[in-house]
Amino acid sequence: MNYGKTIFSQLMDFVPPYEFRKCVDHYHGNYKVKSFSCWDQFLCMAFAQLTYRESLRDIQACLRATQSKLYHLGIRGKISRNTIAHANQIRDWRIYASFAEILIGQARKLYAADSFGIELKQTVYALDSTTIDLCLSLFPWARFRKRKGAIKMHTLLDLHGNIPSVVIITPGNIHDVNILDDLIIEAGAIYIMDRGYLDFARLFRIHQTPAFFITRSKTNFSRRRLYSQPVDKSTGIQCDQIIVLKGYYAKKNYPEKLRRIRYFDAESNKTLVFLTNNFVLSAITIADLYRCRWQVELFFKWIKQHLRIKAFYGTTENAVKTQIWIAISICVLVTIVKKILKLDHSLYTILQILSVTLFEKMPILQALPNIDYKEQEAYISKQLNLFN
Repeated sequence: MNYGKTIFSQLMDFVPPYEFRKCVDHYHGNYKVKSFSCWDQFLCMAFAQLTYRESLRDIQACLRATQSKLYHLGIRGKISRNTIAHANQIRDWRIYASFAEILIGQARKLYAADSFGIELKQTVYALDSTTIDLCLSLFPWARFRKRKGAIKMHTLLDLHGNIPSVVIITPGNIHDVNILDDLIIEAGAIYIMDRGYLDFARLFRIHQTPAFFITRSKTNFSRRRLYSQPVDKSTGIQCDQIIVLKGYYAKKNYPEKLRRIRYFDAESNKTLVFLTNNFVLSAITIADLYRCRWQVELFFKWIKQHLRIKAFYGTTENAVKTQIWIAISICVLVTIVKKILKLDHSLYTILQILSVTLFEKMPILQALPNIDYKEQEAYISKQLNLFN
């Protein structure tokens, strides 16, 4: 690595250029483009994400202020607000979606051995969605309600490393359960979902793959208990039953047996009822796995706080999806860098440091030292006092 480069350039060295060019060529991203290429667009949007720029005019002003460094950042095209806006509006957002999926694949391999608190050989996914509110008059394509616009970001989170393995962006009026039709189910994996995804026909497709699901039961569904298994009530498990569905359509859509577990959560003082097709794992492990579903909620909270996906630089569907996918790419890229460089800092700390050091010419490890601040303070406190 050339340490004469800026930190931004060193960070972009972790981007596989050949894979990026393949994505661009597949969707003809640089067709009839003379100056501002897809790579220039990606770098400008990456800069905006890393430095928390508020608008296209903000991006233009900051990059033009460092005009002498743009060539060394890898930006060859002329920077202007209209050029970036036109690129976001015209260039196919699938370029950056495909590239983000490549980075996600790399990140998942790096974090495959990481534990999330429960030791299982299977891949465990948490599925959920988050709503991003939009102004309907500015984003008429993102219809949610009669006078409200929104988009939904449906995310399948790999709990090993909390990596978003699948992200699907839809208008806000698309129901969550429909996303199960678009997922390619991985054999042997475990899918954790809330009761918004309770559709027995779709769950049976997961069962036939074969894969496993854990979801919450609704209060009004009809079932017939075949037999109960012994439980240790001191763990919070109140019952562990093998059941079949009774309703005509429910039984037709899911003709096999199901496992019903009732669990009392002492922390929240709530009783939760789970449905699963996994008859091997213990009941308390099923309850612990469902508790891990909260990681996807924390992921949504984190990206809304630290990535630019709530205020958009364009109003078209293509511009919004381009911005979201580049934001996901940058998030995953920093996750990859964190693992490769063996950094102990949180992603939040790394992003904050990068936001103020992007144009510095120093080794990236010098900007992101693996030093515990408490240890550093303790070391400083042992120095002699010259002013006794």
